[in-house]
Amino acid sequence: MTSLFDTEGRNIACTVIEASVNVVTQIKTVEKDGYSAIQLGYGDRKEKHTTKALAGHFKKAGTTPKKKLVEFRYFSKSLTLGETIDVSLFIEGDFVDAIGTSKGKGFQGVVKRHGFAGVGGQTHGQHNRARHAGSIGACSFPARVFKGTRMAGRMGNDRVKVQNLRVLKVMPQHNLIVVSGSVPGAKNSLVILEK
Repeated sequence: MTSLFDTEGRNIACTVIEASVNVVTQIKTVEKDGYSAIQLGYGDRKEKHTTKALAGHFKKAGTTPKKKLVEFRYFSKSLTLGETIDVSLFIEGDFVDAIGTSKGKGFQGVVKRHGFAGVGGQTHGQHNRARHAGSIGACSFPARVFKGTRMAGRMGNDRVKVQNLRVLKVMPQHNLIVVSGSVPGAKNSLVILEK
């Protein structure tokens, strides 16, 4: 993340995203596929690491093999097979949604994962339960732990969608787009932008 100053002098936290050229690899129609969508391919992949089925798919689109394929429904712009899309699609002031995989934090306890306060204090005879969850069940009725009870477990590494990020700046010469706020994922991770 970085920050920019707007016209009123406010410092706005923002994220710089590299959005290199995407290629239209398939156009889905209601007649053939049951719904309308545009499939875009991103990033180059070696021919030897591509299955023959995908190689034929890319050959039909007239492009080299791609690393990632993503579908977009309700695409406003009409496109043709093999056409390229770059950051000029975005306009400064627009709002976009960023979809990505959040940072994985491993197995975490309830204090970090759910914001529990812990048992509280070190007095009253406690010596090793300060960050534990405490009681999790009821009495002899219902004699079980309810589904969805917040406990320790794996945290992060989930698909996250951050909505309504404002496009602050578009730099087509460098294939960069600057959006306000933060986007999910670590540095250099893949992010999908939706208008």
